[in-house]
Amino acid sequence: MGWLIVAAAALVLIAGWCASADTALLRVSRAGARELPAPGHEASASLQEALAEVPEYVAVLLLARVAAELAATVLVTAALRSWLGPGWRAYLIAALVMTVTIYLAAGIVPRALGRQHAASVARGAASVMHPVVRLLGPLPGMLLGAGRVLGRGRVPSGPSGEEEDIRGLVDLLERRRVIEPGERAMIHSVFEFGKTIAREVMVPRTDVVFAEGGKSLRQALSLALRSGFSRIPVVGENLDDVIGIAYLKDIVARVYEDPGSMETQPVTTVMRPATFVPDSKPIDDLLREMQARQIHLAIVIDEYGGTAGLVTIEDIIEEIVGEIADEYDRGVPAVEWLGEGLARVTARLPVDELAELFGVRIEAEDVETVGGLLAQRLGRVPIAGSTAVVAGLRLTAESLAGRRNRIGTVTVQRVGADGEPAAPAAEAGPPGGAGPPGDAVPGGSRPPGARPQPPPDGPRQ
Repeated sequence: MGWLIVAAAALVLIAGWCASADTALLRVSRAGARELPAPGHEASASLQEALAEVPEYVAVLLLARVAAELAATVLVTAALRSWLGPGWRAYLIAALVMTVTIYLAAGIVPRALGRQHAASVARGAASVMHPVVRLLGPLPGMLLGAGRVLGRGRVPSGPSGEEEDIRGLVDLLERRRVIEPGERAMIHSVFEFGKTIAREVMVPRTDVVFAEGGKSLRQALSLALRSGFSRIPVVGENLDDVIGIAYLKDIVARVYEDPGSMETQPVTTVMRPATFVPDSKPIDDLLREMQARQIHLAIVIDEYGGTAGLVTIEDIIEEIVGEIADEYDRGVPAVEWLGEGLARVTARLPVDELAELFGVRIEAEDVETVGGLLAQRLGRVPIAGSTAVVAGLRLTAESLAGRRNRIGTVTVQRVGADGEPAAPAAEAGPPGGAGPPGDAVPGGSRPPGARPQPPPDGPRQ
């Protein structure tokens, strides 16, 4: 019965080779395979084909390994029964011997070799398995299909196996300091890029600065300069009626060629057609479309046809590279006292902290920050110079921050019942050049009792 042991040993070696080949093929990436030194063109071609169909090759290797291990166990059990008799001792010894043998010879050792010599093992495995897989025909595909059917409903949905392999390889390279953590995060962002829709990256409607179609070129130019935006949507009857996009360079070019047009021509004479996209559009498709049409801004509409916001190429690119900061971004303190009863605060300062600083009670619903409070009182997006009075405090939007030009800081000044500053130290006015209390500020509001006047240099929104 010695031939049974010899045959079992050969089967265990075959199972170990299958485990080593399985590990090596999964470890070697397709991109890396192009750089592997290959002694012959045929071996290199086989490896490329194997790496293009890794699931099929792994399925065949797994089937061969399981069959070899079971066959080796049966042969060893038969040999021990012939030597020790049909008692339970033969089965117990066979189980113990095969468990240790398979663990070492078909598990730990071959997998370690497959990891350490992945290139050479993968090349050899591809040369051997390529004709075998071709000979089996549809069997590998049937094995994979059966696995998917049996695993459906039991395995949580998630990325594909190939995607998980690449993610794991990227994580491994980052742990070994081959790539930087920022590069790892960028690669992971690429996988999520195709799953992101326009609604998730757009500038919401509440943060968009619009220009009314009846405003003059002078007013549109003033709005662009004060808001910091070079492209402004133009609306007709309401904010859901976007009729075009006004470009700052087009306004400047028209005014330069015809200075008299600043007061006589409306902004609609220089606006360009607007591009509309649904809020459910994938951003990878949207980016290709914007590149092909050479546009940088698109209006996002919701399922009811209303304006949901706008999206720019920068918004899409930020999903991969992260937030894009410019030379105007700088760290500012949360609160900076400029004098008695006058302070500069960040727009993100909580309303409760503002009330505590000045010892007042501020009733505000659905807003949490000073910037949100100012926008709520105005009923529109604040721009630099916008002013509102809340609980005896005059809030003045002072500066723009970030690529989207949102309000970064707000000056807060305690005022009296008549709207005048409550402290002499505040008579100079907040930095940024806000006008006297009775003046109308574009995008701002007037103290109670002030006579309404048309804005001198910009549209009110």
